[in-house]
Amino acid sequence: MTSNFFDRLGDRIERVDSVVSVGLDADPSRIPEHLQEEELPQWAFNRRIIDATHEHAACYKPNAAFYEHADGWRSLRETIAYAHGKDVPVLLDAKRADIGNTTRQYAKLLDHVDAVTVNPYMGRDSLQPFLDREDKGVFVLCRTSNPGGADLQDLELASGEAVYERVAALAELWNQHGNVGLVVGATAPEELEAIREQVPELPFLVPGVGAQGGDAEAAVEFGLAEGVGLVNSSRGIIFAGEGETFDRAAGQAARRLKRRLNQFR
Repeated sequence: MTSNFFDRLGDRIERVDSVVSVGLDADPSRIPEHLQEEELPQWAFNRRIIDATHEHAACYKPNAAFYEHADGWRSLRETIAYAHGKDVPVLLDAKRADIGNTTRQYAKLLDHVDAVTVNPYMGRDSLQPFLDREDKGVFVLCRTSNPGGADLQDLELASGEAVYERVAALAELWNQHGNVGLVVGATAPEELEAIREQVPELPFLVPGVGAQGGDAEAAVEFGLAEGVGLVNSSRGIIFAGEGETFDRAAGQAARRLKRRLNQFR
């Protein structure tokens, strides 16, 4: 088994012929009623989603925000273990970074998952404990999929480059262990193309293709580096259906997205 996250991810992509990342944003308020009586409704929900989608998933991406309560962390641990049991890597979307002891504590998340998203706003030392984990993936926020991303990320620096372009350049500099990728939204296809030209070797995590309506073709064409990268859909897959058959609908949605993306690979 290869030790580098992106090597392992590449093996997984090849094995299931998919670059789909399934976002496990298990909003408690949207979990079907028949699962609400379970001891851990989020875990019950995620287990069924994983059963229905794992053959189409290159990766699972739970967002930490949905699990930041006591039962949530228990549900997340069960979810991670179950995904690993299906031989699917887990990327925790936590957008962490801080200084000193705090960021070292945050980096301990990587004891449990295969990769994590981080925020570069506080600079390299805030990310160093993550970067030092050679076997784990570190996805640096670069050009995000939300409309407000432009508020800071598009600002022009004295050098003439945009902030997101500087972030991409720094990420390439920080990639000493071959474990760094970028988060670049499919809702900004022109920036996606420009960043790919700037950093041809960094894999991207491309959110925004599902419910946010991002550009699937651009996500694949520019998101992959030597075939390795991830295109994420969360709500568009896990909440594709309701009621007793929600998991069947999720499996169908994951398969459709895989086929749609594979047209452009």
